[in-house]
Amino acid sequence: MIVIIALLSAFFLFAGSIKLFGWQKFIFETRFAMFVKYGLNRRIMALVGLVELFGAVAIWDRSSWLGPLGALALLGTSLGAIVCHLVWDTWKEGVPAMVTATLSAILLWSGHGALLAAFGRTRAGATPT
Repeated sequence: MIVIIALLSAFFLFAGSIKLFGWQKFIFETRFAMFVKYGLNRRIMALVGLVELFGAVAIWDRSSWLGPLGALALLGTSLGAIVCHLVWDTWKEGVPAMVTATLSAILLWSGHGALLAAFGRTRAGATPT
C-alpha cells in the first residue's frame, strides 16, 4: 500500500499545486485551457486543486477515517477527469485518470471500514448498538 500512497501523493501534490497556485506556467496554461473547454472556470480549477492537495496529504493517515476520505477525494477528482475526457476529448487522454482512479479505489477499499465506522455504519451497513 505504501507504494500506491507514495505514487498518488506525489502525482496529486504536483497536479494540485499547479492547479491551485499556477507555479508551472506551461502545465497550468494547458490544464486551464482544458478546464475552459469543459465549460469550467478558474475557481473550479482551484477547487479541484485544493481537493487534490487534501487527498494527497490525507491518504498518508491510514490509522483513521481521514486516509480513506483522502482516497475518496482523489477517486472523485479522477472520475470527474475521466468523464470530461470521454465527453470532450478521447479516451486516450483519460488513461492517467483511469490509473489514478484505480489506485485511489484500491486505497479506499482497503480502508473503507474506518470510513464507514466514522459515519456510524458498520461494514454490513447496520448502525452500531
